[in-house]
Amino acid sequence: MLQVGDKMPSFAAADETGKMVTDKDLIGKKTVIYFYPKDSTPGCTAEACNIRDNYHAFLAQGYQVYGVSKDSEASHVKFKEKYALPFPLLSDPTTEMLQAFGAWGEKRNYGKVSMGTLRKTFVFNAEGVLERIIEKVDTKNHAAQIL
Repeated sequence: MLQVGDKMPSFAAADETGKMVTDKDLIGKKTVIYFYPKDSTPGCTAEACNIRDNYHAFLAQGYQVYGVSKDSEASHVKFKEKYALPFPLLSDPTTEMLQAFGAWGEKRNYGKVSMGTLRKTFVFNAEGVLERIIEKVDTKNHAAQIL
């Protein structure tokens, strides 16, 4: 389980354009990586749009932002275009990245237990060291939680 003070786990995931992004690409800049369950669902859309609406504040503080879900690159393209999201969305259909970050696990819905994406956000410094984990995400005010 990833904890504050840990180095960013190694990963390779494609963004919505098919470009591979790795942990090594993110070193040198402060990074926010947020994991969300599904493109174009109400909570995930609220979260993405809240980050979009405050994106200038992330840039002003020197952050790069990445959203990650199991959804396909094609799904990410539609989501990104529909809501004019200015940051990359990484596709992790195998859940390798989700598992490496501890954002994959048991979810309970109406008494039923299943495995799925846990909504979590990780904030790393420029050296790739984890500074903060946000596990109780407020989808409508997530930018304020991060910044």
